[in-house]
Amino acid sequence: MHSDRHNPVLGISYALATSLVASTAAASAKYLSGSLSPWFIVWCQYGLCTLLTLPWVLRQGMDGLRSRRLGLHLVRSLGGWLGFTTYYLALPFIALADASVLRSAAPLWVPLIVFVWFREKVPAVRWIALLSGFVGVLLILRPDTGSINPGHLLGMFAGIGLAISMATTRALSTSEPATRVLFYYFFISFIASSPMGIAHFSPVSAAQWPALLYVGLSIFLTMVLYNRAYSLAPTSLVAPLGYVAVPAAALIDWLIWDHLPDHWMLAGCTLIILSGIFAVTLRGRGQGDH
Repeated sequence: MHSDRHNPVLGISYALATSLVASTAAASAKYLSGSLSPWFIVWCQYGLCTLLTLPWVLRQGMDGLRSRRLGLHLVRSLGGWLGFTTYYLALPFIALADASVLRSAAPLWVPLIVFVWFREKVPAVRWIALLSGFVGVLLILRPDTGSINPGHLLGMFAGIGLAISMATTRALSTSEPATRVLFYYFFISFIASSPMGIAHFSPVSAAQWPALLYVGLSIFLTMVLYNRAYSLAPTSLVAPLGYVAVPAAALIDWLIWDHLPDHWMLAGCTLIILSGIFAVTLRGRGQGDH
């Protein structure tokens, strides 16, 4: 038994807490989008995250920022920025659960991205899981109706952006420390957010500040909880629990906005979650469950 896999129960608890923070932060962003622009929200989020990484930059100096993989940092950062920005832009137009499940489809896009970009082979059995998951995405988009809700398209791009971030983070992790990856991600995303964030600037009331700060801090909270979960339990046990965010979002949708998913959303959600879990557990078995 590996020493860093010694407490699965606690690891599961951290994984569930990660999903809870992600869902409640998304609900806070949806609440704020009723009076603040999503562009402004995402700008504030990355601005706060950049400020929180400055102590590390001051300790490390310029040596800590030097990297031979700045191009990959740029792609990783813009992928993550695209994922969060389109996710927040989708929230005013579609249900929180719809946006969450489309963003949660990111693991289904990752093998396709690494296949096209990094030329990594994808096992045939995993293609079956991916195709099933994409059918689930189509059920939620419902192109047969003759028109697609722009919010659903934004949600789909949120999943693609997150997948780009996930794939490139894995590539960067072979040579770059996590703190450097985070700094470049937050700083580049803040710069990318600034034009639209400034253009949509609006005063923040005292009642809005707690929710805005929570949305900004949620990235740090989820990363701390996420890392703790993976340090205590196997990947095949922890990774599928990320999908708990979807029913949590559906519950929040019902309690706050009195929205219940229709049968198309339930069918698509089921396919995406089952396909994602199968793909993750298959990877865990194939890679020794590291």
